[in-house]
Amino acid sequence: MDFIKKHYEKIVLGLVLLGLFGAVIALPIIKGTEDQKMKDILTGQVTRKVQPLPPLDLSTQELVLQRVATPPVLNFGAPNKLFNPMPWQRAADGRLIQADSTNVGPRAVQIIKTTPLYLIISNQSISVSDSGTHYIFNITKQNAAKASERSTSVSALGVGAKNNTFELRAVVGPTNDPATLILRLLDTDTDVKLTRDKAYQRIDGFMADLKYPPENRTWSNERVGATLHLNGEDYKIVSISENEVVLQAPNQKKWTIKYSGPAPGTGAGPVSTSLTHTPPP
Repeated sequence: MDFIKKHYEKIVLGLVLLGLFGAVIALPIIKGTEDQKMKDILTGQVTRKVQPLPPLDLSTQELVLQRVATPPVLNFGAPNKLFNPMPWQRAADGRLIQADSTNVGPRAVQIIKTTPLYLIISNQSISVSDSGTHYIFNITKQNAAKASERSTSVSALGVGAKNNTFELRAVVGPTNDPATLILRLLDTDTDVKLTRDKAYQRIDGFMADLKYPPENRTWSNERVGATLHLNGEDYKIVSISENEVVLQAPNQKKWTIKYSGPAPGTGAGPVSTSLTHTPPP
């Protein structure tokens, strides 16, 4: 006890120094542990899996962009007639009709019927003489441009001869009574066969019967080149087919009238027509 009393301060100092020495030795270990904990915390915060955000709903913005790309078109014409009131016209029967492009002018033309126009060739007879054998043909061109050329004409040809329509290429059978005559049509450069009892015919065009209800006018047997007077303006027929008639205005605009009734050529009554407008070239 005397030793402890005498050396108390030294003993306490030694214990303090021993504690400080232990702390110095433990400090790096504690620091390493704490550094690892901090590193683990940082790594966990950076590398953790994050749920993706839901896609943005941009439908409203896209709709706005579409509207901006296609601005609205203000129509003050049909059927509103805000600044362009519809004029009215009295038809031939006394009733009032709207004077727009669907009721007057070429759109109001109706096709009553179309009639085919034929090229007809027949062998009328055979003439045998000292000069040779000649074959007599009747030729009818219903679609000829001139009316004087539409009547039946007569042409006598020997084998190898030709007129302005065809060439007699050959005969099959006895020359004075052949079974078949071979003709070459000059406009198409094709051969056709002709017998005594059966004429050759083909469709070369059409003529049309037309009606214009606003003025109660009708036209019969109109051909290409004819002029129709519609509502104060002239329209020329530039083409006729089995179910269409093409009209041309003075400004070169073309209007195609389509037949929408019974089969063409049946002679049925007037029917409505649908039209397509062809701008000038």
